[in-house]
Amino acid sequence: MKLPSSARAVVIGGGVAGCSVAYHLARLGWTEVLLVERHELTEGTTWHSAGFVGQLRSTVTQTKMIMYSAGLYPELAELTGLDPGWHGVGGLRLATTPERVQESLRLAGAAETYGLDLEMLSGAEAGRRLPLLNVEDVRAALWLPGDGWLDPALLARALAAGAQKLGVRILTGTRVTGLDVVGGAITGVRLARGGGDGDAGETEEWSVQAETVVIAAGAASGRVGRLAGVDVPVVPIKHQYVVTEPFEVSSFMPTVRDPDNIVYFREEDGGILVGGYIRDPEIWDAREPLEEPRTLFSPNMPKFQESWDSAVRRVPGLARTEIVKVVHGPEAFTPDGEFLLGETPVRGLWAAAGFCVHGLAAAGGVGKVMAEWIVDGSPEYDVFAMDLRRFSGHARSASWARARALDAYSTYYDIVYPGEERTAARPLRRSPAWVRHVELGAAFGEKSGWERVNWFESNARPAGSGAPAREGVPARDGVSTWEGGDGREDGDGSEYRPEGWAGRVWSPAVRQECLATRDAAGLFDQSSFSKLEVAGPGALEGLQRACAGRIDRPVGSVVYTQLLNARGGIEADLTVTRLAEDRFRLVTGTAFGVHDAAWLRGQGLDVRDVTSAHACYCLWGPRALDILGSVCPDDLTFGYLRAREISVGNVPVLAQRVTFVGEFGWELYCPAEYGLTLWDTLMEAGTPFGMRPAGYRAIDSMRLEKGYRVWGLDITPETTPYEAGLGFAVARDKDFLGRAALEGDRRGPSDTGATDVPGAADTGDTAGTASASGALAGAAPARRLFCLVLDDPRQVCLGGEPVRSGGLPVSRVTSGGYGHRVGRSIAYAYLPASTAPGDKVEVGVTGVWTGAAVVAEPLYDPSSERIRHLPS
Repeated sequence: MKLPSSARAVVIGGGVAGCSVAYHLARLGWTEVLLVERHELTEGTTWHSAGFVGQLRSTVTQTKMIMYSAGLYPELAELTGLDPGWHGVGGLRLATTPERVQESLRLAGAAETYGLDLEMLSGAEAGRRLPLLNVEDVRAALWLPGDGWLDPALLARALAAGAQKLGVRILTGTRVTGLDVVGGAITGVRLARGGGDGDAGETEEWSVQAETVVIAAGAASGRVGRLAGVDVPVVPIKHQYVVTEPFEVSSFMPTVRDPDNIVYFREEDGGILVGGYIRDPEIWDAREPLEEPRTLFSPNMPKFQESWDSAVRRVPGLARTEIVKVVHGPEAFTPDGEFLLGETPVRGLWAAAGFCVHGLAAAGGVGKVMAEWIVDGSPEYDVFAMDLRRFSGHARSASWARARALDAYSTYYDIVYPGEERTAARPLRRSPAWVRHVELGAAFGEKSGWERVNWFESNARPAGSGAPAREGVPARDGVSTWEGGDGREDGDGSEYRPEGWAGRVWSPAVRQECLATRDAAGLFDQSSFSKLEVAGPGALEGLQRACAGRIDRPVGSVVYTQLLNARGGIEADLTVTRLAEDRFRLVTGTAFGVHDAAWLRGQGLDVRDVTSAHACYCLWGPRALDILGSVCPDDLTFGYLRAREISVGNVPVLAQRVTFVGEFGWELYCPAEYGLTLWDTLMEAGTPFGMRPAGYRAIDSMRLEKGYRVWGLDITPETTPYEAGLGFAVARDKDFLGRAALEGDRRGPSDTGATDVPGAADTGDTAGTASASGALAGAAPARRLFCLVLDDPRQVCLGGEPVRSGGLPVSRVTSGGYGHRVGRSIAYAYLPASTAPGDKVEVGVTGVWTGAAVVAEPLYDPSSERIRHLPS
C-alpha cells in the first residue's frame, strides 16, 4: 500500500472527535484528508465512554452543538448503512433540593430559548415515567425526550465510514513521531508504522506535508501538542462507572441524572450502568498517555461507594443485583471543564480535545464547528467559551492546570450560581494595588488568572455626612438623591437585595459604589485589561483593514471599534489609541487578549501583548477633574476621545478621556512599577472629595444604564454591528473585513445604544465617533438589541432568561442587572426590528414571569452631557 506524502489536512486521533472532524471537513469539500490513529479506531478514550447524550447545557453554544449531534447520529445510519448505536430513549434530570428546583426552572427557561423540547415534571410524574425510581425525595424533574445514549465504538465507526465515503483516508496503527513547524506554521507530520505495540516487523517512517493539522488525540493531546512546542492543557483524570447483571430493566429506559447525589445511570444489556463524579478525583500521571490501547485502571470501589449508594437509594432494585463490570479509565479534563477547540499559536495546527466526559454527546457539533472554522475562517456558533485562546500563558503550568481541572471535576454536578467564584490555584495574577485592595476588604473575583475586585466590603454602609452632594440636591447620609431613582431609602441596603439567584452573591457595597461614582467619583482598578500594541510600517494600513471603524485619525485619538468576521459578526470589541504615526495601543477585555491578538495576526499584523507592562486605574465621576487636578499640574481639559501624557504626583501617566460607566473621567495608564504609587496618590487625593474605590459589579450596573454592550453576551461572532445598535462605529467609506456581509445588514431608521464611546472595559462597549447616517446599502436587519425595564425591580435578570411576546417565545436575555442610579431592573434582548419603545413583553426569571417594557436607551443621561463636558 502506497503511503501518502501530502494531504490537505491531517487529523490525529481516531476517536469520535477525530472521526467527526474528518467527516465534516470532507462534507465541506476537503477530500484530501488523512486521519491517523496510533491503535485501532476508538481505542484511546472513546471506547469506554458511558455514551450519555444530554442536550441541555449551561451555554447556548454547547446546547446547539449537542442538539446538532442528536440530529446527526440517527442520520448516519441512512448515510453509511451502519448502526451508530443511537438509543433515543429520552432523559430525566432529577431535583431533590429547593436550590436544584430553582436551577431546573432556569434551565427550563433557557431550553425554551434554544427551541429544545423539554417538560417540567413533579417527582410523582417522574416516578410514573420510570417506575423503578424511588422518588420520595424528588421535588421536580426535567424530561428531555430528545436525549438518549450511544454506543461509542459504533458511533466512531459510522463517522469514519461516512468520512471514507467522502474520500478521507484512515491509517490505523500509525504513530505521530513529530510535527514540523517552519516560521511559526505547521508544514507536516512525521509518522511511523510497525515495530511497536507488539509488532515484531520493521518500523516504516515517513513524512506527510500538510498545512492543516488537527490534534484530536484525547488524553494524549497534550503530548502531541508538545511535539510542536504547543501547550494543550488537557489533564487526564480517572473516571469510573459500573454495570450490573441483567434484571427487569427495559431497553427503552430513559437516561437518568441525579446531580444532587452525584450519580447518573442508564440501561446496559438488560442491567444498569451507574456512574458518578467523586469528590476526590485522581490525575493519571503518565509520560505517554494512551501509549497502550484500551487503557483501564484497577477498580477502586471505595472511591465509588458514594455514587453506588446514591444509585441504590434511587433504584432500590440495585440492592439485589451484582456488579459484573467495572470500567475505570482516563477522561480528558480541562482547567475550566470546557472543551479545547481552535487554532493553536502555531498557524495551521488546531486542537479538538478536552471533552470532560461529555465528548460523545457533542462530537457531531465539534466536527461541525471545527470544519467550518478551518474551511471558512469562523464557525457558525459563538465558541469563545471553548476556544483554546481563552487561556493565557499561565495555562502552560502543569500544576495550575491540574489544580483547576481537579476542581472542575469534583464540582461537575454542583449548582454554579452566577457570581460564584472558584478558589483553586488562586491568587495568581495580581495588580500592583492588590495589597491595598486587601486592606480595604475587597471581595475578589477571578478572570483569566487575574484577581479583580468585585466590590469593597468597606463600602457596604452609606457614606458619612462628609461626602458632598451635588449642588441643589440635598444629601441623605452622604449620598445624594436623584430625580430618576426609585426613592427607596438606604438602610442597611438589604431592601435592594434582588429576589432569587440574583441576590445570592450580592452586597450593598455595589450600590454605594455606584452612587459615589454618580455623586463624587469612583476609582476602579482595571489593570487586568489586555493591552496589545501594533507598530511599524504597515500598522495603520493593517488596522484600517481589520477594524470596522476609522483608525486613521490624529495622534492622540481614541477610537472605539469592532473586528468583524467575513459574515459581519463581531469577533472583538475594543478601543484603539494612536500613540504615534505608526504605533497603536489596543485595549480589550481581560480574557480576550490572546484571542484578539491571534485574530489580528491572522490579518497579517505584528502584535505585541503589553498587558503586564502597564497598570490601569479608572477615575470616573463629577469630581474627577477636581481630584486629578489636585495632583496633576498639566492641562486636563483635553477633549473626549483623546489621550495625553501627563504626570500624576510623581508618576508618568497616559490619560485617556473615555468611560465605561457613563461619567466624566479617564483611564489612567502607567508603567507597572509605578502602579502602587499611583493608586496611593489617587486615593489620598480623592478621599476628601467623597471618592470611593469601586469594583466590577458597580461597573456592570452602570454600563447597563448607559447601554454599553458586553462582548460574549450582548455582542458575539453571531451578531452584526447593525443588529447590536453599533452602526455608528462602522466607517462606511473604507474597506474592511466583513463589509461585504454588512451591505446586506444595514442600520434602520435609528440606531439603538449610547452614542458616546466607552472605554474598553472587560466587556464590549457601545459607542463611536462616526455618524451612521447613510449606512451601507442593503436590507435592514430582522432583529435588534433592545433595552427592557422589568415591572418588578426585585426580579433581576442574570442572562439567558426567556422572553415572550403575546405568550410566544421570541428571545432570551443577553445580559441584565439592577441600575442603582436609575432604580430599575434592566435587561437586554434581541427582538424583531419592528419592536418599538413602549411595547410590552414578559421575561421568565427563575420560573416567575414578569412584565417588562421596551424602552429607549440609554436610560441614564441620554444626552451624554455628564461624559462629554467638563463638570462645572
